[in-house]
Amino acid sequence: MESGKRSNLPAANGSVAAHAELDVIFAKGEIMDMELKATLRLSESDQAELAQIMDCDEDKIVETLEPYASAAIEELITMFQGKKVFSRGSDIREYRLYLLVKHAFSSRIPSEQRVCRLFQCTSSESRSLIRAVMSKYQYLLKDAIFDTLKDLMDTSELAEDGESLTIAISNQNLVDELNRKLAEIDPSYPPVKKKPNSVSTYEVKPSSYGELCKYFHIQSKLGSDE
Repeated sequence: MESGKRSNLPAANGSVAAHAELDVIFAKGEIMDMELKATLRLSESDQAELAQIMDCDEDKIVETLEPYASAAIEELITMFQGKKVFSRGSDIREYRLYLLVKHAFSSRIPSEQRVCRLFQCTSSESRSLIRAVMSKYQYLLKDAIFDTLKDLMDTSELAEDGESLTIAISNQNLVDELNRKLAEIDPSYPPVKKKPNSVSTYEVKPSSYGELCKYFHIQSKLGSDE
């Protein structure tokens, strides 16, 4: 389905009206795609701040917000229908993050920094929130978790010492997931470990790397399997 026209329209008071076409799927009998139009008025200062939070140019705010709007509409629809009615704030935040993974994050698990920016929380709170979502919605996010880990493995590089590979990972939960997968394959394989004196660079030994490559169906960057 083609997206509708999008534009930033200046309002009389100097604010900006952002128009977005949203696709909502209702699962009752036949699935129906429904396009909705939402109007959001932002002051210039709010627009600048939002662009910084969303990590995009100001003229890309409408385009960037579209998938977030779809997530928000689905959250409301499920509440209206009584499918997801939560009494705890933590449950709402977890479901909200799940919907963002589904709609706004290209079905990928986000970095801790991104969650910090969007949910206005600390690094430890972000890590806990991601861990809770990956656990509570593990079956619905099975493909998202797999694809995220596969993408990470594809970014691996041979370390300078030639005895291991390095991967930049900005989410401790993904490191735990890789090690969990290694333990399932064979507990004797060395775990993925943080590189000494680094913030978010991790080392993978060739034996573990080879098994992970097989599991994620990616081409090994080593000359030969170890």
